[in-house]
Amino acid sequence: MMTMSLELTWSDVALRLALTVLAGIAIGYDRSEHGKAAGLRTVVLVCLAASVAMIQVNALLPMMGRGPTSFVMNDLMRLPLGILTGVGFIGGGAILRRDNFLVGVTTAATLWIVTVIGLCLGGGQIALGLTATALVLLALWGLRWFEDRMRREHHARLSVELDASGPAESEIRRRLEHAGLAVIGMRCALERTGTQREFQFEVSQMRRFSASQAPPLLGELALEPGVIRVQWDGIQ
Repeated sequence: MMTMSLELTWSDVALRLALTVLAGIAIGYDRSEHGKAAGLRTVVLVCLAASVAMIQVNALLPMMGRGPTSFVMNDLMRLPLGILTGVGFIGGGAILRRDNFLVGVTTAATLWIVTVIGLCLGGGQIALGLTATALVLLALWGLRWFEDRMRREHHARLSVELDASGPAESEIRRRLEHAGLAVIGMRCALERTGTQREFQFEVSQMRRFSASQAPPLLGELALEPGVIRVQWDGIQ
């Protein structure tokens, strides 16, 4: 494994920067392909920033008359540590909250790991940086295939607006349970005349992560006599 050398040459700098750019492109392509906020350019720039910081640390270390153990006398490692702190703020800005659902967590984690990869490659730890890059690509590509086939609990909100001839709440609940939807919350709104009602059900269902389509029950409810409107809002 290559480690930080006392004698930093331009060929070392070129190799480290080239590998950094390639690692950033490989990881950033996945983010751009799936329309994430931090895409190809952002990932490459973050990775480069970390790599350049480590190269600068290497360049500022005393080169003559000092042994390898003298690094303890320098406080230059604050520079890459500052890079990690700054990326933490960038990653925090990539996370959004929508109701009870967080988006952007994987993007934030990606920015964090490419920073570490950049630090490794910029510091001359080529084998470690390339191994980490391969593991990140495996997590982003290989585990997505596995995750899409996992069954997990999804939440949604179903709104049903009815007139006086529409089905009762108990009948709607029965239809939901028959369709495999568990009711975990309900709100009801009535007009003063009592001729129009609106039910809002919060439901959960175990299904595959990639199965984002609305259940067939919505079409069946919309055709029921007395049903004015049916609306489905997926939460997770």
